[in-house]
Amino acid sequence: MFALVDCNNFYASCERAFNPGLRDRPIVVLSNNDGCIIARSNEAKALGFKMGEPAYKVKGLIDKHQVAVFSSNYTLYGDMSQRVMNCLAEFSPDIEIYSIDEAFIGLKGFDLYEMEAYCRKIRATVIRNTGIPVSIGIAATKTLAKLANHVAKKEKDCDGVFWINSEEKRKAVLERMPVTEIWGVGRQYARLLEKHKLITSWDFAEAGEEWVRQNMTVVGLRTQKELRGISCLSLEMIEPDKKAICTSRSFGQMQTEAQPIAEAVATFASRCAAKLRKQKSCANVLMVFIHTNAFRKDLPQYARNRVITLPVATNSSMEFVKYAVMAFHSIFQEGYQYKKAGIVVAGIVPEACVQSNCFDEVERSKQAQLMKTLDTINNAIGSEKVKIATEGSGRKWKLRQEKLTPCYTTRWKDIITVNT
Repeated sequence: MFALVDCNNFYASCERAFNPGLRDRPIVVLSNNDGCIIARSNEAKALGFKMGEPAYKVKGLIDKHQVAVFSSNYTLYGDMSQRVMNCLAEFSPDIEIYSIDEAFIGLKGFDLYEMEAYCRKIRATVIRNTGIPVSIGIAATKTLAKLANHVAKKEKDCDGVFWINSEEKRKAVLERMPVTEIWGVGRQYARLLEKHKLITSWDFAEAGEEWVRQNMTVVGLRTQKELRGISCLSLEMIEPDKKAICTSRSFGQMQTEAQPIAEAVATFASRCAAKLRKQKSCANVLMVFIHTNAFRKDLPQYARNRVITLPVATNSSMEFVKYAVMAFHSIFQEGYQYKKAGIVVAGIVPEACVQSNCFDEVERSKQAQLMKTLDTINNAIGSEKVKIATEGSGRKWKLRQEKLTPCYTTRWKDIITVNT
């Protein structure tokens, strides 16, 4: 048995948790550089705000309904997510953190509990301890738990918890869910299914297995079996290592000079290296890319990338910054207004499996110890407090976050003061 716990309107709920004055008020949270809407409270959804809609296009609607608008505060959201997951871990030893606001809980061995009552207790505890409302879907498979969660979130009568505990409920849910709601069925497969008159999840679940295998491979067949109540997907309690890592940002204001962009590229390279060290991996392929704003047709356009293969796979910030800045300068051209830059690292291997080079002159043991010290300091006193000098300190390229709320839970000066 599985339960999928999903935080309701997570980013908006995090903002509301620290500001009771936002209760029942419509809330939208904006993307990087305060561009598009990426999160909405239920009140904002009811007013017609769409996901991905540019904020400037709905400014009139925002002003008319006094909508609370916030910049993305990922530091706050990440910490609140961890608090929610810690709460869930108290109720089951088996937990798969699926995303920042979702987690699967394994309920094997909980047969002696009244399952629905137990999940209501989970929901009440998370709300009490974090202020974040959640919805919980319970079913025999992860795919069905996803659909059950959808019902729990949409149907007010469920009060946040829905359990598919009978064949009648399973059929009723599948018959009213379009194939687009099935976990793992993307747009292309959805179009294929609808083309063959498989409109609802029930239609897909009852389709011939051979047809599903031929048209959707074994992955589609696995999804079909999950919809039939046959568990094919186990919990992934250990996060798999990434096969590639990308760090990129749009600039708060377009950049024309090389120096600020070089600092941004160095910062992104250092962050990629830190992510590699965290998963105990190294990489030997580095790609740097820069481009202008493709939406500004009135400006000259330029986009270029450079791929470098390192002589030895590494996770050293010093090496990544060195090669990244070198690659950047080889593709930078004056006369353009740049909107975005980024780093992608690939060729990832475990630290213990790095192929050495007999011509390598880097003292890797000393460098590894230096990076370990760097991470220890930054983990203790704050991210990027100690960094490579090339990363700079001016941050002219930083994101535009004009409506950013305090980091209530991770910064001493932002802790809420209560006056009595």
